[in-house]
Amino acid sequence: VSTCTSTVTVVDNINPTAVCKNDTVYLDASGSVSITTANVDGGSSDNCSFTMAISQSTFGCTDTGVNYVTLSVTDSSGNLSTCVASVFVYDTTAPMAMCQDITINLNAIGEASIVAADINNGSTDNCSIDSMYASMTDFTCADTGANTVTLTVVDPSGNTSTCTSTVTVVDAMAPSALCQDIIVYLDATGNVSIDSSDVDNGSSDNCGIATMTLSTSSFDCTNVGGNTVTLTVTDVNGNVSTCTSTVTVVDNINPTAVCKNDTV
Repeated sequence: VSTCTSTVTVVDNINPTAVCKNDTVYLDASGSVSITTANVDGGSSDNCSFTMAISQSTFGCTDTGVNYVTLSVTDSSGNLSTCVASVFVYDTTAPMAMCQDITINLNAIGEASIVAADINNGSTDNCSIDSMYASMTDFTCADTGANTVTLTVVDPSGNTSTCTSTVTVVDAMAPSALCQDIIVYLDATGNVSIDSSDVDNGSSDNCGIATMTLSTSSFDCTNVGGNTVTLTVTDVNGNVSTCTSTVTVVDNINPTAVCKNDTV
């Protein structure tokens, strides 16, 4: 008997079979999502053992849509095979709409306007807010008081959320009271009366005048001469303004002279 030894070198030169599958993932409340090789592996194999790695595992708001991820399969002998999977990233988290109540004042022509930002109270989204709009932005005298306005918040993926705000419209502008001086004449009974239109000289208000009243409207012989009269103008929302007018009372009726005969 005789023996000898030989070194038998075993070589694995067969590449793994990399098999990919597409996957769909959704961003979380912080605007991110992570995957592992299991998400895109569609049944990769090798004649020996192997490991897998992916080119991208974390996705954010800027990755919304389709992303191409490479799956690398490497066996224990260093043989490598790759494939590409489509990872669809979606943002389905609606924004958090937050509103605040506000009070606005009508201007000199009875109008007021707001923008969505005026009733926004810090609305947020896991990615970003693309747009905000209010259901009502223009107000007039007809809207005086509380108005319910809806704020709609939209993110870049089209997700929407709403909240409501009470917009209180206030007319704090007093009327413009304008007076004119007038002359009136006592009648045959020694009396004369006027109304507010006689001393009004074009008083106005941004919303409308409700009433006009005079401090004195009736005059008699004791008032002959100049009399100071106050005109009080009240608008439809209770704002008040006044002005004064000089009402000059004139007695231009001659006395009636009646004689009788007498014997002395």
